[in-house]
Order: sequence, then C-alpha cells, then structure tokens
Amino acid sequence: MSHTLHPMRQPRLQRSELAVPGSNMSFIDKAAASTADFVFLDLEDAVAPPEKEQARKNVIAGLNDIDWAGLGKTVSVRINGLDTHYMYRDVIDVMEQAGDRVHTILVPKVGVPSDLYLVEALINQVEQARGFTTRVGTEALIETALGMANVEAIAAAGGRLEALHFGVADYAASNRARTVTIGGLNPNYPGDQWHFALSRMTVACRAYGLRPVDGPFGDFSDPDGYLAGARRAAALGCEGKWAIHPSQVELANEVFSPPEDEVERARRIVAELRKAEAEGRGAAAVDGKMIDAASERMAQNVIAMDDAIRAAAALRR
Repeated sequence: MSHTLHPMRQPRLQRSELAVPGSNMSFIDKAAASTADFVFLDLEDAVAPPEKEQARKNVIAGLNDIDWAGLGKTVSVRINGLDTHYMYRDVIDVMEQAGDRVHTILVPKVGVPSDLYLVEALINQVEQARGFTTRVGTEALIETALGMANVEAIAAAGGRLEALHFGVADYAASNRARTVTIGGLNPNYPGDQWHFALSRMTVACRAYGLRPVDGPFGDFSDPDGYLAGARRAAALGCEGKWAIHPSQVELANEVFSPPEDEVERARRIVAELRKAEAEGRGAAAVDGKMIDAASERMAQNVIAMDDAIRAAAALRR
C-alpha cells in the first residue's frame, strides 16, 4: 500500500439524487417528502432564463422552511455555470440567506480546478462574514471534454470538494457524440458508450477520497433501462445515480443498497477473519471460498453502506 492515502473526505448516503427545478415550489415540497437520500435544487438547466431570479428565491425559501437534515436528507443547490452572469448571485444569495441550511453546492461544467476555487472563495467569504459554524461542501459536474481531460487534477484539488458527478448529456454534446438520448445504450455502439468516461471519473474519485455519482437517465418511462444503467454504474464503483423523476428514486435505492444476504455474508467474512486472526492465520474460508485481508476491505464497504442506510431510515421514521 502506498504511503500516499486519501481517505473519504465526507461520507454521505447518496444512492438516489432527486433533481428538482427551483422554479417549482410544489416539486420542492414533494422532494422533501420523498425517499431520496439526496436532493439537488436546480438553478441551472431546469430553469428558463426569465425564471432564474424567482427560482433562486424559491430555493432559498425551500432551504429555510424545510428541515432537510431532520428528514434524513442531504440538500444541495446546483448553481448556474461560471460562464453566466447568474452564477455569482446564486452563490452569494444562497450562502448569505441559507448558508447554514444548505449542505453542498453543485458546480456545473467544471473544466479545471480553478473553477472550483472561484466558487469556494465566495463560499469562504460569506461563511466568514456571516459567522456560520457549518461548512458547506462542493460537488463538481464532469460534463465536458475539458473536465474529463482534467478529472484527476480536479479530484485532487483540496478545499471543500466532496463528490464528482457524470453529466452524460452535456458530455455527449461536448464530444459531439452521435446520440440524442440522455444516458442508456446506443444501438450504434457495441457496448456501453459511456463506460470509459464513467470509469475514469470513478477511479479519480476513489483515488482522492470523493464520492462518484452517475448522472441522469432521460427516459423516465423506461424503468428497465434505468435499472440497467444504474447496475452498470454500481458495478464500476459509483455510490448512486440521479433521478430526474420521482419514479426513479426507488429504482436507484434498490440498485445501490446491498441485499440482505450480501450484508450477512460480509459480516460473516469479518467474523471469520477475526477468528482466523486469533488463531494466528491470515486467511479463512466462507461458503467454500478463500477470504483474506482484501476480502475484509470489500466486506467493510458493504457493512458501512448498510449502516448508513439504516441510520438514514431511522431518521425518517
């Protein structure tokens, strides 16, 4: 094992991330009552330019009026891009008026580490000026060719960064990919068109202690397609996936929750290895298969996820 290690910066349960347009107050209320682990209130793509200012006011009201943490949820705000004139006002107004209520700021189309530095500088100043004792994290959307080309440098950036998200639609547009669908398999491509990109982002996250999150699946009338995409993301190591429709929340929760038999086996692996250790052995067997220290590391991941799910469920009761 290398002497250079980057532990998880901020563990959070993020199996399902419900996207909610900030322009619709009723959707914000419904999101609070949902079973989503994570909710992001959107000021960017889901909001038309004439509605930007009102959406910002709605989001601030939603942050202040709803006890998101008490509901067992993490709440985030996706601000507008750094190339727009809405961005600075998004950060300043949200932070000044609800900086002790929001958990993370989701930054779209991050291309280089300095994009995050700009947003974090504003967050730092508002927190200091307002005397907030809470610490707002940042998350970055990797959804351009430039962002993917620099994904390791972005992940390695210090500061408040907690997670990277794969934005498949803008990424496809940035690469001029021959597709007009949001996520899913392309009949003109032999396999998963986004496997390499999502895998590269996930590896960068795991190397630097971030949470990797898969982005949207546009056809909310196709639950089987959503499940297939979520399973591919989970197999690569992602912690969760976006839900652009409430019907996708439970699908994500299902895929990214370890089954009971998997949790039970993980606990048996740890118990058998403790027993072997006490007897001076470095390996053991479970269900006729050899297990060792690497098996325990995999098992502990499963146990930690199960513990987090149970803790969140207890808050929602």
